[in-house]
Amino acid sequence: MALHDLVMPKMGESVAEATIIKWTKKIGDSIKQDETVLEIATDKVDSEIPAPFEGTLHEILFNEGQVVQVGSVIARISSGGTLTQNVSVPKTETPEIQTPKQVQNTPSKSTNSNTSTSKTDSRFYSPLVKSIAKSEAISAQELSQIPGTGNEGRVTKSDMLNYIQQRKSPVQNESITSPTQLTETPQPISAPVKKADITLQQGDEIIEMDRMRKLIAEHMVMSKQVSPHVTSFVEADVTHLVQWREKHKTHFEKAYGEKLTFTPLFIEAVARAIRDFPMINVAVDASGSKIIKRKSVNIGMAAALPSGNLIVPVIKQADEKNILGLAKAVNDLAQRARAGKLQPDEIQGGTFTLTNVGNFGNVMGTPIINQPQVAIMATGAIKKKPAVLETVNGDVIAIRHMMFLSLSYDHRVVDGSLGGTFLRRVADYLEQWDTNRSI
Repeated sequence: MALHDLVMPKMGESVAEATIIKWTKKIGDSIKQDETVLEIATDKVDSEIPAPFEGTLHEILFNEGQVVQVGSVIARISSGGTLTQNVSVPKTETPEIQTPKQVQNTPSKSTNSNTSTSKTDSRFYSPLVKSIAKSEAISAQELSQIPGTGNEGRVTKSDMLNYIQQRKSPVQNESITSPTQLTETPQPISAPVKKADITLQQGDEIIEMDRMRKLIAEHMVMSKQVSPHVTSFVEADVTHLVQWREKHKTHFEKAYGEKLTFTPLFIEAVARAIRDFPMINVAVDASGSKIIKRKSVNIGMAAALPSGNLIVPVIKQADEKNILGLAKAVNDLAQRARAGKLQPDEIQGGTFTLTNVGNFGNVMGTPIINQPQVAIMATGAIKKKPAVLETVNGDVIAIRHMMFLSLSYDHRVVDGSLGGTFLRRVADYLEQWDTNRSI
């Protein structure tokens, strides 16, 4: 019998670790190739890990709830008859990955004062947080004072970036090393957030947020704290667009096996407008003083999950795709999002986000910016309405297909002129849709 290592796979450029949510197989269970062995969660998305080969689950090295580094051996699968040797056992001992609860009873082995925790600090710090602390010369004592918004009080990447931005703000005492010292200055790093007092009433039910809902909540609060939001609105006459889709949708599905929804049409208009106004396709660095102008046009599309949570898969290089390519990408990502089959890389790298609130019958919305982007557009429901049309013979009232577009943008770098003009350009592309256009 031979033993084969099952390794925590690489799941994206910025993903260094994952949490084991559930083992779907027990020791002794037979496993077919590509059959799911366990479910994992990163800070981006939940995923299933398939078996790369057929055999029997021989050994499990990490329990559910533990955080594991990418590249670590997490289990061993046996195959064949008599046991001979481990086919790919690493030469060095697999490093122990500690959970937050384990760390509370285990002293840190690090001797680096910038990344190690103090003797009284019981919190777990991810490798990413430690790396940020080291690069910013944040001492262990200072790190222990940073409020954490993650699970069990863990300090997240967002907590670190917010802290660093506030830390660099001009204050009277330039040698400050901890938030405690700042209480004596007129400009504290952060004021305590007052939370509403909740009184339980008879019949109330307490529902624990799931992991994804906690991450969404954290991301949305962070976005409102980081970016001053402004929202502009435009009403667009999309009658020609509706007529064109109605004319081609049946043939499109028969010819290509893909449904032709409005989403790829909206994305095409957004991508064209971004090419016209590239400064809407930017990000602001952690210091808040530099603008990063994106070359790629990667458009995220907000998708509602059966659980009620939200996820934003990203269409990479959206400006280089035609309607067929966009329709294929939209349908594929939407289907796999609902089935929980997205890969971490597929929800990263977005430079602009589109959310279709019209799917829920809403005529408009004021969406929250998906950091680190600086703008997000919402498309409302398309409604038939009477509208005034200008003709050579004078104004007439006609029934038209109308919809609202709304754009929320970061007022640090996007002023009303750019935001409003960009939104108007998207509306122009939708209104001026060529009804004679071929697929």
